[in-house]
Amino acid sequence: MLPRTVRGDRVVELAAAFEDELVAIRRDIHEHPEVSRTETRTTALIADRLRAAGLEPRLLPGTGLVCDIGDGPDGGAPGRVALRADIDALPVQDRCELPWASTTPGVAHACGHDVHATVVLGAGLVLASLAEQGELPRPVRLVFQPAEEVQPGGSLDVIAAGGLDGIEEIYAVHCDPKVDAGQIGTRIGPITSASDEVSVTITSPGGHTSRPHLTGDVVYALGQVITQVPAVLGRRLDPRSGVNLTWGAVHAGSAHNAIPSTGTVRGTLRCLDVRAWEFAGQVLHDAVEQVVAPYEVEVTVNHTRGVPPVENAEDCTASLEAAARDVLGPASVLLTEQSLGGEDFAWYLTKVPGAMARLGTRTPGGRSYDIHQGDLRVDESAIGAGVRLLARVALG
Repeated sequence: MLPRTVRGDRVVELAAAFEDELVAIRRDIHEHPEVSRTETRTTALIADRLRAAGLEPRLLPGTGLVCDIGDGPDGGAPGRVALRADIDALPVQDRCELPWASTTPGVAHACGHDVHATVVLGAGLVLASLAEQGELPRPVRLVFQPAEEVQPGGSLDVIAAGGLDGIEEIYAVHCDPKVDAGQIGTRIGPITSASDEVSVTITSPGGHTSRPHLTGDVVYALGQVITQVPAVLGRRLDPRSGVNLTWGAVHAGSAHNAIPSTGTVRGTLRCLDVRAWEFAGQVLHDAVEQVVAPYEVEVTVNHTRGVPPVENAEDCTASLEAAARDVLGPASVLLTEQSLGGEDFAWYLTKVPGAMARLGTRTPGGRSYDIHQGDLRVDESAIGAGVRLLARVALG
Protein backbone atom coordinates (compact mmCIF):
# COMPACT_ATOMS: atom_id res chain seq x y z
CA MET A 1 0.00 0.00 0.00
CA LEU A 2 1.03 3.60 -0.55
CA PRO A 3 2.55 5.37 2.47
CA ARG A 4 0.33 8.24 3.64
CA THR A 5 3.07 10.73 2.79
CA VAL A 6 2.92 9.95 -0.94
CA ARG A 7 -0.80 9.37 -1.39
CA GLY A 8 -1.45 12.97 -2.36
CA ASP A 9 1.30 12.95 -4.95
CA ARG A 10 -0.11 9.83 -6.59
CA VAL A 11 -3.63 11.27 -6.67
CA VAL A 12 -2.43 14.49 -8.31
CA GLU A 13 -0.42 12.52 -10.87
CA LEU A 14 -3.26 10.19 -11.83
CA ALA A 15 -5.96 12.87 -11.83
CA ALA A 16 -4.03 14.97 -14.34
CA ALA A 17 -4.26 12.14 -16.89
CA PHE A 18 -8.09 12.26 -16.85
CA GLU A 19 -8.65 16.04 -16.84
CA ASP A 20 -9.40 16.61 -20.54
CA GLU A 21 -11.66 13.57 -20.77
CA LEU A 22 -13.59 14.60 -17.67
CA VAL A 23 -14.20 18.11 -18.98
CA ALA A 24 -15.62 16.55 -22.15
CA ILE A 25 -17.85 14.24 -20.11
CA ARG A 26 -19.11 17.14 -18.01
CA ARG A 27 -20.01 19.07 -21.16
CA ASP A 28 -21.81 16.03 -22.56
CA ILE A 29 -23.88 15.67 -19.39
CA HIS A 30 -24.60 19.41 -19.36
CA GLU A 31 -25.74 19.30 -22.97
CA HIS A 32 -28.15 16.43 -22.25
CA PRO A 33 -29.76 17.16 -18.86
CA GLU A 34 -32.46 14.95 -17.38
CA VAL A 35 -34.84 15.85 -14.56
CA SER A 36 -35.34 13.78 -11.44
CA ARG A 37 -35.94 10.05 -11.93
CA THR A 38 -35.54 10.28 -15.71
CA GLU A 39 -31.71 10.25 -15.72
CA THR A 40 -31.47 7.24 -18.06
CA ARG A 41 -28.89 8.62 -20.48
CA THR A 42 -26.73 10.04 -17.70
CA THR A 43 -26.78 6.74 -15.83
CA ALA A 44 -25.77 4.83 -18.98
CA LEU A 45 -22.94 7.24 -19.79
CA ILE A 46 -21.43 6.89 -16.31
CA ALA A 47 -21.90 3.12 -16.23
CA ASP A 48 -20.24 2.68 -19.61
CA ARG A 49 -17.16 4.65 -18.54
CA LEU A 50 -16.85 2.69 -15.30
CA ARG A 51 -17.09 -0.60 -17.21
CA ALA A 52 -14.37 0.62 -19.57
CA ALA A 53 -12.20 1.06 -16.47
CA GLY A 54 -12.74 -2.59 -15.57
CA LEU A 55 -15.34 -1.92 -12.86
CA GLU A 56 -18.77 -3.49 -12.38
CA PRO A 57 -21.39 -0.82 -11.68
CA ARG A 58 -24.72 -1.92 -10.21
CA LEU A 59 -27.73 -0.14 -11.62
CA LEU A 60 -30.29 1.01 -9.08
CA PRO A 61 -34.05 0.54 -9.56
CA GLY A 62 -35.17 3.27 -11.95
CA THR A 63 -32.08 5.42 -12.46
CA GLY A 64 -28.71 5.93 -10.79
CA LEU A 65 -26.03 3.40 -9.88
CA VAL A 66 -23.44 2.36 -7.34
CA CYS A 67 -20.01 0.95 -8.05
CA ASP A 68 -17.54 -0.71 -5.68
CA ILE A 69 -13.79 -0.38 -6.03
CA GLY A 70 -11.52 -2.73 -4.11
CA ASP A 71 -12.35 -5.66 -1.88
CA GLY A 72 -14.37 -5.38 1.31
CA PRO A 73 -12.74 -5.19 4.74
CA ASP A 74 -10.63 -8.18 5.73
CA GLY A 75 -9.65 -8.61 9.34
CA GLY A 76 -8.39 -5.28 10.61
CA ALA A 77 -8.67 -3.50 7.25
CA PRO A 78 -10.65 -0.24 7.20
CA GLY A 79 -14.30 -0.34 6.13
CA ARG A 80 -15.69 0.92 2.87
CA VAL A 81 -15.97 4.68 2.27
CA ALA A 82 -18.56 6.17 -0.11
CA LEU A 83 -18.33 9.11 -2.50
CA ARG A 84 -21.72 10.48 -3.55
CA ALA A 85 -22.84 12.49 -6.56
CA ASP A 86 -26.32 13.60 -7.60
CA ILE A 87 -27.09 13.42 -11.33
CA ASP A 88 -30.46 15.10 -11.96
CA ALA A 89 -31.06 18.49 -13.58
CA LEU A 90 -33.55 21.26 -12.88
CA PRO A 91 -36.67 22.23 -14.87
CA VAL A 92 -35.26 25.65 -15.80
CA GLN A 93 -34.18 27.12 -19.12
CA ASP A 94 -30.44 27.04 -19.83
CA ARG A 95 -29.07 30.54 -20.43
CA CYS A 96 -25.33 29.85 -20.15
CA GLU A 97 -24.82 30.65 -23.88
CA LEU A 98 -21.97 28.18 -24.28
CA PRO A 99 -21.44 25.62 -27.07
CA TRP A 100 -22.42 22.82 -24.68
CA ALA A 101 -25.63 24.49 -23.47
CA SER A 102 -28.62 22.25 -22.84
CA THR A 103 -30.31 20.85 -25.92
CA THR A 104 -33.44 20.03 -23.91
CA PRO A 105 -35.84 22.98 -23.71
CA GLY A 106 -36.69 23.97 -20.16
CA VAL A 107 -34.14 21.66 -18.50
CA ALA A 108 -30.64 22.61 -17.33
CA HIS A 109 -27.89 21.61 -14.93
CA ALA A 110 -28.34 24.89 -13.10
CA CYS A 111 -27.24 23.46 -9.75
CA GLY A 112 -23.96 21.94 -10.92
CA HIS A 113 -24.92 18.28 -10.68
CA ASP A 114 -23.10 17.71 -13.96
CA VAL A 115 -19.96 18.78 -12.11
CA HIS A 116 -20.75 16.61 -9.08
CA ALA A 117 -21.26 13.54 -11.27
CA THR A 118 -18.06 14.15 -13.21
CA VAL A 119 -16.03 14.74 -10.05
CA VAL A 120 -17.11 11.45 -8.47
CA LEU A 121 -16.58 9.62 -11.77
CA GLY A 122 -13.09 11.06 -12.03
CA ALA A 123 -12.28 10.18 -8.43
CA GLY A 124 -13.46 6.66 -9.19
CA LEU A 125 -11.15 6.40 -12.20
CA VAL A 126 -8.20 7.53 -10.09
CA LEU A 127 -9.05 5.06 -7.34
CA ALA A 128 -9.55 2.24 -9.84
CA SER A 129 -6.07 2.92 -11.22
CA LEU A 130 -4.64 2.71 -7.70
CA ALA A 131 -6.55 -0.52 -7.03
CA GLU A 132 -5.11 -2.11 -10.18
CA GLN A 133 -1.64 -1.40 -8.85
CA GLY A 134 -2.40 -2.69 -5.35
CA GLU A 135 -2.23 0.82 -3.92
CA LEU A 136 -5.81 1.23 -2.61
CA PRO A 137 -5.69 1.14 1.20
CA ARG A 138 -9.43 0.75 1.72
CA PRO A 139 -12.43 -0.14 -0.42
CA VAL A 140 -14.60 2.59 -1.93
CA ARG A 141 -18.16 2.82 -3.21
CA LEU A 142 -19.22 5.40 -5.79
CA VAL A 143 -22.85 6.49 -5.44
CA PHE A 144 -24.51 8.22 -8.39
CA GLN A 145 -27.86 9.24 -6.99
CA PRO A 146 -31.00 10.29 -8.87
CA ALA A 147 -33.61 12.82 -7.83
CA GLU A 148 -31.87 15.17 -5.43
CA GLU A 149 -33.99 18.07 -6.62
CA VAL A 150 -37.29 16.59 -5.40
CA GLN A 151 -38.34 15.95 -1.83
CA PRO A 152 -37.81 13.86 0.20
CA GLY A 153 -35.01 13.02 -2.24
CA GLY A 154 -33.47 10.16 -4.18
CA SER A 155 -31.00 9.39 -1.40
CA LEU A 156 -33.81 7.48 0.30
CA ASP A 157 -34.13 5.36 -2.87
CA VAL A 158 -30.40 4.60 -2.71
CA ILE A 159 -30.60 3.62 0.96
CA ALA A 160 -33.66 1.42 0.34
CA ALA A 161 -31.77 -0.37 -2.46
CA GLY A 162 -28.87 -1.19 -0.13
CA GLY A 163 -26.57 1.49 -1.52
CA LEU A 164 -25.31 2.36 1.94
CA ASP A 165 -24.88 -1.20 3.21
CA GLY A 166 -21.37 -1.79 4.52
CA ILE A 167 -20.43 1.90 4.37
CA GLU A 168 -18.57 3.46 7.30
CA GLU A 169 -18.15 7.03 6.01
CA ILE A 170 -19.56 9.09 3.14
CA TYR A 171 -18.35 12.27 1.43
CA ALA A 172 -19.69 14.66 -1.21
CA VAL A 173 -19.10 18.07 -2.76
CA HIS A 174 -21.56 20.77 -3.77
CA CYS A 175 -20.75 23.53 -6.24
CA ASP A 176 -20.32 26.99 -4.71
CA PRO A 177 -20.03 29.79 -7.30
CA LYS A 178 -19.05 32.26 -4.56
CA VAL A 179 -15.78 30.39 -3.87
CA ASP A 180 -12.80 30.38 -6.25
CA ALA A 181 -11.98 27.20 -8.17
CA GLY A 182 -9.20 25.36 -6.35
CA GLN A 183 -10.66 26.15 -2.94
CA ILE A 184 -13.29 24.46 -0.79
CA GLY A 185 -15.54 25.63 2.03
CA THR A 186 -16.16 23.44 5.08
CA ARG A 187 -17.63 23.64 8.56
CA ILE A 188 -18.38 21.24 11.40
CA GLY A 189 -22.04 20.64 12.21
CA PRO A 190 -25.02 21.90 10.20
CA ILE A 191 -23.97 23.18 6.77
CA THR A 192 -27.45 23.14 5.18
CA SER A 193 -30.96 23.33 6.58
CA ALA A 194 -33.94 21.07 6.96
CA SER A 195 -36.46 22.03 4.29
CA ASP A 196 -40.16 21.20 4.57
CA GLU A 197 -43.18 22.20 2.51
CA VAL A 198 -46.06 23.87 4.36
CA SER A 199 -49.55 24.77 3.22
CA VAL A 200 -52.41 26.23 5.25
CA THR A 201 -55.95 26.16 3.83
CA ILE A 202 -58.71 28.18 5.47
CA THR A 203 -62.39 27.75 4.66
CA SER A 204 -65.68 29.39 5.66
CA PRO A 205 -69.14 29.91 4.13
CA GLY A 206 -67.93 33.15 2.51
CA GLY A 207 -69.99 36.28 2.15
CA HIS A 208 -70.13 39.98 1.24
CA THR A 209 -67.34 42.32 2.34
CA SER A 210 -70.00 44.64 3.81
CA ARG A 211 -70.98 41.94 6.33
CA PRO A 212 -67.74 40.32 7.61
CA HIS A 213 -69.37 39.76 11.01
CA LEU A 214 -71.79 37.24 9.47
CA THR A 215 -69.13 34.85 8.15
CA GLY A 216 -65.58 33.72 8.68
CA ASP A 217 -63.27 36.20 6.98
CA VAL A 218 -60.88 33.90 5.12
CA VAL A 219 -58.61 36.64 3.80
CA TYR A 220 -58.21 38.32 7.18
CA ALA A 221 -57.52 34.98 8.85
CA LEU A 222 -54.92 34.17 6.19
CA GLY A 223 -53.27 37.51 6.88
CA GLN A 224 -52.95 36.61 10.56
CA VAL A 225 -51.38 33.26 9.66
CA ILE A 226 -48.92 34.94 7.31
CA THR A 227 -47.76 37.53 9.84
CA GLN A 228 -48.18 35.85 13.21
CA VAL A 229 -47.22 32.19 12.77
CA PRO A 230 -43.55 32.86 11.86
CA ALA A 231 -43.33 35.08 14.95
CA VAL A 232 -44.81 32.35 17.16
CA LEU A 233 -42.24 29.83 15.89
CA GLY A 234 -39.52 32.33 16.73
CA ARG A 235 -40.70 32.34 20.36
CA ARG A 236 -41.59 28.67 20.78
CA LEU A 237 -38.37 27.24 19.30
CA ASP A 238 -34.77 27.92 20.29
CA PRO A 239 -33.57 30.85 18.12
CA ARG A 240 -30.18 29.14 17.86
CA SER A 241 -31.84 26.41 15.77
CA GLY A 242 -32.20 28.75 12.80
CA VAL A 243 -35.93 28.16 12.30
CA ASN A 244 -37.33 30.10 9.36
CA LEU A 245 -40.90 30.00 7.99
CA THR A 246 -41.24 31.96 4.76
CA TRP A 247 -44.38 32.12 2.62
CA GLY A 248 -44.03 31.94 -1.14
CA ALA A 249 -47.60 31.84 -2.48
CA VAL A 250 -51.01 33.00 -1.32
CA HIS A 251 -54.33 32.51 -3.12
CA ALA A 252 -57.82 33.63 -2.08
CA GLY A 253 -60.82 35.01 -3.90
CA SER A 254 -61.33 36.78 -7.21
CA ALA A 255 -63.61 39.75 -6.46
CA HIS A 256 -62.82 42.86 -4.43
CA ASN A 257 -66.21 42.90 -2.70
CA ALA A 258 -66.68 39.21 -1.87
CA ILE A 259 -65.26 37.27 1.06
CA PRO A 260 -64.12 33.99 -0.51
CA SER A 261 -65.00 30.62 0.92
CA THR A 262 -61.45 29.27 0.74
CA GLY A 263 -57.87 30.49 0.67
CA THR A 264 -54.43 28.92 0.87
CA VAL A 265 -50.94 30.08 1.77
CA ARG A 266 -47.89 27.96 0.93
CA GLY A 267 -44.28 28.22 1.99
CA THR A 268 -41.22 26.49 3.42
CA LEU A 269 -40.18 25.68 6.96
CA ARG A 270 -36.41 25.51 7.39
CA CYS A 271 -34.31 24.61 10.42
CA LEU A 272 -30.59 24.14 11.05
CA ASP A 273 -30.97 21.93 14.11
CA VAL A 274 -32.24 18.40 13.63
CA ARG A 275 -33.63 18.18 17.17
CA ALA A 276 -35.71 21.34 16.73
CA TRP A 277 -36.78 20.09 13.30
CA GLU A 278 -38.21 16.93 14.83
CA PHE A 279 -40.90 18.82 16.77
CA ALA A 280 -41.24 22.04 14.74
CA GLY A 281 -44.18 20.52 12.87
CA GLN A 282 -46.30 20.17 16.00
CA VAL A 283 -45.48 23.72 17.07
CA LEU A 284 -46.51 24.88 13.59
CA HIS A 285 -49.88 23.09 13.78
CA ASP A 286 -50.62 24.45 17.24
CA ALA A 287 -49.66 27.99 16.25
CA VAL A 288 -51.88 28.05 13.17
CA GLU A 289 -54.91 26.73 15.05
CA GLN A 290 -54.46 29.21 17.89
CA VAL A 291 -53.98 32.18 15.54
CA VAL A 292 -57.18 31.54 13.54
CA ALA A 293 -59.32 30.45 16.49
CA PRO A 294 -61.05 33.87 16.98
CA TYR A 295 -62.22 34.11 13.35
CA GLU A 296 -64.72 31.22 13.10
CA VAL A 297 -63.05 29.55 10.17
CA GLU A 298 -61.92 25.99 9.54
CA VAL A 299 -58.25 25.34 8.96
CA THR A 300 -56.20 22.49 7.48
CA VAL A 301 -52.42 22.41 7.91
CA ASN A 302 -50.33 20.24 5.59
CA HIS A 303 -46.72 19.87 6.68
CA THR A 304 -44.65 17.68 4.35
CA ARG A 305 -41.30 16.59 5.70
CA GLY A 306 -38.52 17.28 3.22
CA VAL A 307 -34.93 16.66 4.26
CA PRO A 308 -33.09 17.07 7.57
CA PRO A 309 -30.06 19.35 7.93
CA VAL A 310 -26.70 18.18 6.59
CA GLU A 311 -24.64 17.84 9.78
CA ASN A 312 -20.96 17.37 9.02
CA ALA A 313 -19.19 15.06 11.46
CA GLU A 314 -16.13 16.61 13.09
CA ASP A 315 -13.71 13.81 12.20
CA CYS A 316 -14.94 13.61 8.60
CA THR A 317 -14.71 17.37 8.16
CA ALA A 318 -11.13 17.23 9.42
CA SER A 319 -10.40 14.48 6.87
CA LEU A 320 -11.78 16.63 4.02
CA GLU A 321 -9.71 19.60 5.14
CA ALA A 322 -6.53 17.54 5.43
CA ALA A 323 -7.13 16.06 1.98
CA ALA A 324 -7.67 19.51 0.47
CA ARG A 325 -4.48 20.90 1.97
CA ASP A 326 -2.58 17.89 0.67
CA VAL A 327 -3.75 18.03 -2.97
CA LEU A 328 -5.05 21.61 -3.42
CA GLY A 329 -2.62 23.57 -1.28
CA PRO A 330 -2.30 24.91 2.28
CA ALA A 331 -4.59 27.89 1.60
CA SER A 332 -7.34 25.90 -0.07
CA VAL A 333 -9.73 25.54 2.89
CA LEU A 334 -12.23 28.25 3.86
CA LEU A 335 -14.88 28.35 6.57
CA THR A 336 -18.20 28.25 4.70
CA GLU A 337 -21.40 29.90 5.84
CA GLN A 338 -24.48 27.92 6.78
CA SER A 339 -27.18 27.74 4.14
CA LEU A 340 -30.93 27.48 4.63
CA GLY A 341 -31.12 25.50 1.40
CA GLY A 342 -32.05 21.83 1.63
CA GLU A 343 -29.82 18.96 0.46
CA ASP A 344 -30.81 15.30 0.61
CA PHE A 345 -27.24 14.18 1.32
CA ALA A 346 -28.53 14.69 4.87
CA TRP A 347 -30.39 11.37 4.79
CA TYR A 348 -27.11 9.46 4.39
CA LEU A 349 -25.75 11.23 7.46
CA THR A 350 -28.62 9.89 9.55
CA LYS A 351 -27.15 6.43 8.89
CA VAL A 352 -23.35 6.92 8.80
CA PRO A 353 -20.95 9.77 9.58
CA GLY A 354 -19.70 11.92 6.74
CA ALA A 355 -19.22 15.44 5.44
CA MET A 356 -19.97 17.65 2.47
CA ALA A 357 -17.62 20.36 1.18
CA ARG A 358 -18.46 23.42 -0.88
CA LEU A 359 -16.48 23.10 -4.12
CA GLY A 360 -15.37 26.45 -5.49
CA THR A 361 -16.45 26.99 -9.11
CA ARG A 362 -15.76 30.72 -9.58
CA THR A 363 -12.96 31.83 -11.86
CA PRO A 364 -10.57 33.78 -9.59
CA GLY A 365 -11.32 37.45 -10.10
CA GLY A 366 -14.40 36.59 -12.13
CA ARG A 367 -18.13 36.94 -11.64
CA SER A 368 -20.09 35.10 -8.96
CA TYR A 369 -23.14 33.29 -10.31
CA ASP A 370 -26.04 31.84 -8.39
CA ILE A 371 -27.15 28.22 -8.38
CA HIS A 372 -30.62 27.30 -9.63
CA GLN A 373 -30.30 30.04 -12.24
CA GLY A 374 -30.13 29.26 -15.95
CA ASP A 375 -27.07 31.42 -16.57
CA LEU A 376 -24.83 29.47 -14.16
CA ARG A 377 -21.28 29.05 -15.42
CA VAL A 378 -18.51 27.12 -13.70
CA ASP A 379 -14.75 27.30 -14.00
CA GLU A 380 -14.04 23.80 -15.28
CA SER A 381 -10.75 23.61 -13.40
CA ALA A 382 -13.03 22.92 -10.43
CA ILE A 383 -13.57 19.42 -11.83
CA GLY A 384 -9.93 18.47 -11.40
CA ALA A 385 -9.87 20.03 -7.94
CA GLY A 386 -12.91 18.03 -6.89
CA VAL A 387 -11.45 14.80 -8.28
CA ARG A 388 -8.22 15.29 -6.34
CA LEU A 389 -10.12 16.16 -3.16
CA LEU A 390 -12.47 13.17 -3.15
CA ALA A 391 -9.89 10.66 -4.34
CA ARG A 392 -7.52 11.79 -1.59
CA VAL A 393 -10.10 11.71 1.20
CA ALA A 394 -11.13 8.22 0.09
CA LEU A 395 -7.59 6.98 0.63
CA GLY A 396 -7.69 7.97 4.30
